[in-house]
Amino acid sequence: MGQRIFIRLLGAVTAELDRGSAAEKVDLGPARQQTTLAILAAAVARPVPMSQMIAGIWGEDAPRNAEQSVYTYIAGLRRAFEPDRGRREPSRVLAGTPAGYVLRLEPTQVDAQLFAEGIEEARRVRRAGDDPQAVRLLDEALAMWRGTALSGLPGPFAETERDRLEQLRLAALELRAESLLRLGRHRDIVEELRHLTRRNPLRERVRELLMTALFRSGSPAEALTVYEEGRVLLAEELGLSPGAGLRRCHEMVLRADAAPAPSTPAPHETPHQLPRPLAEFVGRSAEIAQLKELLAPEDETSPSPLVIITGPPGVGKSALAAHVAHLAMERFPDGQLYVNCRGATPELPALTPLDLLGRFLRALGVPPSAVPTDLDEAAAAWRSRLHDRRVLAVLDDAADIAQIRPLLSASIGNTLLVTSRETMSWGEDAVQLELARMSPAESATMLANLAGASRIAADAGQTARLVRMCDGLPLALRIAGARLAGRPDWSVSALASRLSGERTRLHELAAGDLAVRSSLAASHTALERGSRPVDRLAARMLSLLGLLHVPEMTAEAAGALAGVTSGGAEAALERLVDAHLLDRAGPGRYQLHDLVRLFAGELRPADWRGPLIRALSYYAASTRLASHVSDPHRMQPAAPLDAVAHEVRTAEEARAWLREEEAVLSAAAVQAMNSPDDTIARLGVNLTFGLIWPQERGYRIAQMKELNTLALRVSERLGDEAGALTAHSHIANALRMTGHTDEAVAHQLSSLELARRIGDALGEMRALGNVANAYNSGERYEEMLPWAERQLTLAKSIGAKVGVRYALIMIGHSHLGMGRPEKAREALHEALAESEEAGDSSHEGNSRLGLGETYLDLDDPEQALPHLLRARELFDANGYRIGKVRCLIGLSQAYRMLKDPDLALSYVEEAVAGGGGLGHARWERRLKEERAAVAEARAVIWADPCP
Repeated sequence: MGQRIFIRLLGAVTAELDRGSAAEKVDLGPARQQTTLAILAAAVARPVPMSQMIAGIWGEDAPRNAEQSVYTYIAGLRRAFEPDRGRREPSRVLAGTPAGYVLRLEPTQVDAQLFAEGIEEARRVRRAGDDPQAVRLLDEALAMWRGTALSGLPGPFAETERDRLEQLRLAALELRAESLLRLGRHRDIVEELRHLTRRNPLRERVRELLMTALFRSGSPAEALTVYEEGRVLLAEELGLSPGAGLRRCHEMVLRADAAPAPSTPAPHETPHQLPRPLAEFVGRSAEIAQLKELLAPEDETSPSPLVIITGPPGVGKSALAAHVAHLAMERFPDGQLYVNCRGATPELPALTPLDLLGRFLRALGVPPSAVPTDLDEAAAAWRSRLHDRRVLAVLDDAADIAQIRPLLSASIGNTLLVTSRETMSWGEDAVQLELARMSPAESATMLANLAGASRIAADAGQTARLVRMCDGLPLALRIAGARLAGRPDWSVSALASRLSGERTRLHELAAGDLAVRSSLAASHTALERGSRPVDRLAARMLSLLGLLHVPEMTAEAAGALAGVTSGGAEAALERLVDAHLLDRAGPGRYQLHDLVRLFAGELRPADWRGPLIRALSYYAASTRLASHVSDPHRMQPAAPLDAVAHEVRTAEEARAWLREEEAVLSAAAVQAMNSPDDTIARLGVNLTFGLIWPQERGYRIAQMKELNTLALRVSERLGDEAGALTAHSHIANALRMTGHTDEAVAHQLSSLELARRIGDALGEMRALGNVANAYNSGERYEEMLPWAERQLTLAKSIGAKVGVRYALIMIGHSHLGMGRPEKAREALHEALAESEEAGDSSHEGNSRLGLGETYLDLDDPEQALPHLLRARELFDANGYRIGKVRCLIGLSQAYRMLKDPDLALSYVEEAVAGGGGLGHARWERRLKEERAAVAEARAVIWADPCP
């Protein structure tokens, strides 16, 4: 069936169904149903999650029944595309999967996909030199357009996709014009480009093509007018000057139109100073293509005047620059210059701007005695020498923009290719490429070239391990390859084993005068000796970042670590980013790559203990505060600390911060609890206890057990019985949630014993309730009830209202499990009333969940539904995953009992897509049973099946 459908998005959204003799137009229904189809067609053959469809159709204004509306649209599209499908027959065109809905068509059955493929094919044949074929392919692709893409459709997806497709169409028109210009058909496209420029007056590439076509058609004056109109528009509308491409085109017209012709300059030397490129350069194909186009554009326009390659130490900037310079050298017949600026050379001062100018002027034939000693005069001589010339100057390892600024004013046609460890900011003429670490495949190829392909291929697993430890740095890979080449008796596994020790890895990554440590040290030393305070703070910050073994860092946390304000810390972190010693991991977040992290660890300052305690105190205090704000009715087991915490104002803010920081907080807790220092270890325990509620709600059981096992070990080592009590309780919770009932009860009994020994009535009350809950999870309801009743008695006697609510919920579940739903209903209604009065949303959710399950047991789905729906809302808000799974199972059961198996199926599908029963044996079994019951109900009733 799928082979008979064609969908059009390049205009009004339509679809055709091929009936054999003729194509039949499909009724796609209302606008939002068409948007649903457009979203699926844009991702044809790939699943689209429900959340993505809701966001695409409505954005932030999604109604409460958005999911149900999407189900309606899906059903409508299925009927439209498969009108002859039987009611029990699964859809072959629009399938439901755990990952979302999938439109099971080929890309060739969607015009927008065909259009994109046509453009890519045109690019390919154009690169191969076949411009006539490129024009034919582009004409075919552009002919698919029937008007404005997704015409008339509302919503965020339609707006974004409409703009994307229009930009793609403009790119295709520009590509077509470029090919026609290369074919000498400039007169054929002048009017078309005039029209395109009028419709897109701020699109510089279109204006540049029009100028070129006019110039080649003998109308240079009109080409200059087009430039001037664009310059004025850009200034008035955007406050910008024309970009490099448009300026180069303007310069070309001016030079050709100038009169009289310039006199012939005096001859000069033609230097060829480029260093020898690597014999077998590996990888970087995308970067090479980009740089080559900048240095030697295919359309033979002038090269970019300033190209900067930046990146971390050892990433291969110099090797790439030399490689690309050799590829482009024919475009610079008047000379290729090279100098090592010594921006990060240990123990040697960086060259001054006057040093650089002097070397280049002498290479261009200026006698040493005639080289100016004044910087401004030398810069003027440099500009004079390069006038009407085409020279490539490679400035390797530049310290900063100030070092090379006097060389930047060379005339059009010349290029400075600069490498630097520093990110540089310069005007519109500059193009900056940040060189990333090599991919695993490129890294393995580099090792193979150095040490022998068969040797590297012999053990793919160990090669992958070695590649990871080299961190994608070509310098590290070169050293590793050289060591293998020099030791033919070593296997890849042997070298990987030598590098596996973090304390010795940097020592092992040295061969001859190549060393990763030296390369990193040079960058650090340059910061230490910097003239600005931010440089020196950045150098100290790097040494402090090595103290804390966390995956990411914010400026606020770094400020606590360094004892400075967040603003000061952010400036230091950004300085490290500019020096490529630190990476941005996301907005406001930073991370160290592995080898830099090991180097930072070697910089450990003498006063390391104070900074580490400040950072851990910040994390622990922030976690406790966020946990409290996210749910103020939960008892916080973490002790308060005298530290400035991250500020959160609402429960949503607090939960978002905990989600974003949890991996960092867990790593910091593990590091601290493994410390022999008692103060640091206690902070790790405190941090662990602060994480208990977000971990339990998010069902992150393995982390909960791991951290609290460490917390128990530390508490016992320090003789902290209160800490041991809490750790036992949390370990028991993890065991309970994974079906280990007896082990969970044993830990809770240990917690109970400790509470009684130290006279902690609140701890005793909690332990009683937790024993009850352990039996509840194990479905041992008769054993559960006495513990819940004892908790209720103690909670009332000590005035712990939260304990009263919890005990009532446990009593309700116990009665329900023992087949006494009327008694369960009584206890759970009392718990609900108490929870609503206190504003305790977590206990309200659990009370309503229990009531929903109780009413289902009483064969009253209509009473169950409002409780289950409200509980689901509450669990969605607080992130309680297992509670939501139980709600979805209950909702499915309720709608199945109400003879609506299609709606029941939607809740089952949502539960499966959300992770099923989350590994909990009881709820995995219940979900499986409910899926089977829904399938059976749909087989009996006429409902439309969804695979």
